[in-house]
Amino acid sequence: MESQTAFVGPEGVYSIVEEHKPSVLQTHAANTSPIIYPTRVTTITVRFPPAKHGGTPGLAQFLGGSKDSKKDKAASREQDGVSQTSSDTPDEGDTMINQDTVPGSPSVATNTLFSQSSMPNVGKKKQSARPKQNIKTTSSTFITRIQTAEGYTRTMQSKQGDCTFLFYNQIKSFLWVEAGTNSKEPLARVNFSAHPTCHDVNPLTASPERLDVIIGFSTGDLIWLDPIASRYARLNKQGCITNSPCTSVRWVPSSTTLFLVSHADGTIIVYDRDRDDGTFTPQEPVTLSSASGSNGSSEGSSQKEWDPMDNIFVTMPPWHPVTAGGIAPTGKSDKEKAASVKNPVSHWRVSRKSVVDFVFSPDVKYVAAISEDGCLRVIDALAEQLVDCYSSYFGALTSIAWSPDGRFILTGGQDDLLTIFSPWEQRVVARCQGHSSFVSAVAFDELRCDGRTYRFGSVGEDNKLILWDFSSGALHRPKLQSTHHQRVSMSSTLSLSFKREGRSALYLPSTNNGSGNDENESPRYHPAPSRNEIAVVQPVLVKQMENELPTWIAFLPRHVLTSTKTGHLKLWIRPLAPKTRHPSKYGRNMPDIRDLT
Repeated sequence: MESQTAFVGPEGVYSIVEEHKPSVLQTHAANTSPIIYPTRVTTITVRFPPAKHGGTPGLAQFLGGSKDSKKDKAASREQDGVSQTSSDTPDEGDTMINQDTVPGSPSVATNTLFSQSSMPNVGKKKQSARPKQNIKTTSSTFITRIQTAEGYTRTMQSKQGDCTFLFYNQIKSFLWVEAGTNSKEPLARVNFSAHPTCHDVNPLTASPERLDVIIGFSTGDLIWLDPIASRYARLNKQGCITNSPCTSVRWVPSSTTLFLVSHADGTIIVYDRDRDDGTFTPQEPVTLSSASGSNGSSEGSSQKEWDPMDNIFVTMPPWHPVTAGGIAPTGKSDKEKAASVKNPVSHWRVSRKSVVDFVFSPDVKYVAAISEDGCLRVIDALAEQLVDCYSSYFGALTSIAWSPDGRFILTGGQDDLLTIFSPWEQRVVARCQGHSSFVSAVAFDELRCDGRTYRFGSVGEDNKLILWDFSSGALHRPKLQSTHHQRVSMSSTLSLSFKREGRSALYLPSTNNGSGNDENESPRYHPAPSRNEIAVVQPVLVKQMENELPTWIAFLPRHVLTSTKTGHLKLWIRPLAPKTRHPSKYGRNMPDIRDLT
């Protein structure tokens, strides 16, 4: 049954049920000029209410249409895992972490970067803040055209139940389509004067009334777009904070306003969608005190060159919680206090080369970033410090994903390999051999990850789509078993950095704690082990794709989504799998990693 529209996997048949092809103009543009920024796809599922039926007020009340039932409906939506509406979103003071789901996490008051006390209290109006400018009537030369589908308003009003939306970039366009409709026309297409390079949708605020989308551009500009309301706001306008191309953007999970952007100059910048751009010049890490932390604050006279393999360099703007002492200025009105707090929230210099991509850990405590220098860095987002740095086997790393239970980080690279890292054990667990060219994208299939077996997929420049199963049964033992790696039980609830001198995650030690003695500190940099030391995982399925180069893969509840470099999207329906239940508290009730090796 193998063909270009179907293939047989270990659990059944995958077949194409829907395609979204580039327009003739987009195809012509792709053929006449090289594609510098390939298509990337973001998905979001929104639950629309059932259609309203006419009737008397009494009948409507019996049918659950009274005002008193709104709170019950909101609660049921929350229990079903549906995105909250703007009125259901957390208060402004909510931090980036849900403290009830992270064992051993610090209290809200100790969250130095996102603490409640660090931001002025300007009332709850900030919850419902929306982009201010109308994209249809804008005079901006940055946005060249907006085109919506015929009967767009009627189409949106008629939607019921769960609707899955796809957002993706094509050359200088940004498109919004609905999966499952087989419509040849997108719901909306926005054309820009610059190339959109990355984007993300906030699942916390997604609702039938609004969608908060952040789009990064080749100029460094950022657009906060609400396609439902056709409104937008512009951040880092004309590169006023940085003009380096955006390489990846992600909303901070559990936050309605904060997001992170990585850039080609090796930096990651923290933004707040509701803040204006401030006057900001990042510090250059020419030298770093040997007695300093990752923020570059000097406490001694000895100087050494900044080592990106050992720490990140943090520039704190004047309005940063630490710089401001966590106390808002007194004697000012709420409006003045809010106006004095600008973007960026913080600035991290991570590498001397481009940061390719980054992801949050499932507990929202760490950021895993990959860069063109061939390194995977695990960063404590709260402490703004480097935890560990791992080297690729060869060349740059190109793609990254974090397993749903938080145990493993998966990367793809220019070494034609997928590499599985265990951040808890600070080591490489296995390498996956099957691609014959650079790996373009990797993703975990959450429905087929149960803590013992992990399903993930990848696509590469060899035009292959590969499915992998990582488990004790599929793991080939290495020829030479390495014995020097520290074994740490995955049942531990300690943070990744706790191993260093017993400190909590919030207070990672500096390079040598000012004592000049590194004997008690494990190194942050981990060179790539040889092939003989590492176990090998073989594919469970290799699908040779047709001519176009695949650059994206994602697993949806009922489909596998792939995209080509030019923006040809395909939805493959797949055999249904029972939804697995991951431990609600990461790090607890998990099998020891030694069971897998």
